[in-house]
Amino acid sequence: MTIREILNKTEHRPWKIPNESWKFYQEWNNAIFLHWEVELSELKKFVPKELEIDLFNGKPWISVVAFTMEKIRPKNLPAFQPISDFDEINIRTYIKSNNKTGVYFLSIEGGKNLSCKIAKGMSELPYRYSKMKRTENEYVSANSGFNDYLKLGFKIGERISEKSELDKWLTERYALFQDTEKSINTFEIHHLEWEINGLELHKLELNYARFRDLIKGKPDKVQYSGGVQVMAWGKHSAEKTGYNNT
Repeated sequence: MTIREILNKTEHRPWKIPNESWKFYQEWNNAIFLHWEVELSELKKFVPKELEIDLFNGKPWISVVAFTMEKIRPKNLPAFQPISDFDEINIRTYIKSNNKTGVYFLSIEGGKNLSCKIAKGMSELPYRYSKMKRTENEYVSANSGFNDYLKLGFKIGERISEKSELDKWLTERYALFQDTEKSINTFEIHHLEWEINGLELHKLELNYARFRDLIKGKPDKVQYSGGVQVMAWGKHSAEKTGYNNT
């Protein structure tokens, strides 16, 4: 679809798209979603107290999302493939702020060092470089500095025609909230509703030491999507005061 067509399709959104013009285009393709229901007391250690943790049936969730970022570019410039296309893994949770629901990233890894540096410099999102490799049915990432790794073997299932309330709650998010040392940054995004497939995991090896008390055992839910085309708006900043660990 064209960007204009995507921007005109908004009935699936919980609020209107921003009045000002979007600033960045990107594609999040071939996405693997691994979801865990977690303990609120542990999750609060990682979330700024200015942000309210969103709950589904009284419980918070975190997700490991492994996908391929493609064609990322400013609005009026073409994509440059050596920088704009790279594999990415983010670990995120779900947030409410200013009457909007979105995501908060606990970690973001990218498979190209220069791409991570540029993305972090422009957005202040917590990008860092990890070695990554993916094939049709495998996704592997390793970071020796943190001793982090993710090894996935999987088979993509059939398209899910009737998504559950939880399917939508975990994927249909049109804002992200991120903190720096002094501020909470808000970014608005827009895309079509995710098309979701089932996913069969036949291999899962995962180690993120700093999240060992959050990510335990097998995921409670897994999903796959071919991807979405995304428009992103510029960040809005507000002063922060601390972490949500009380």
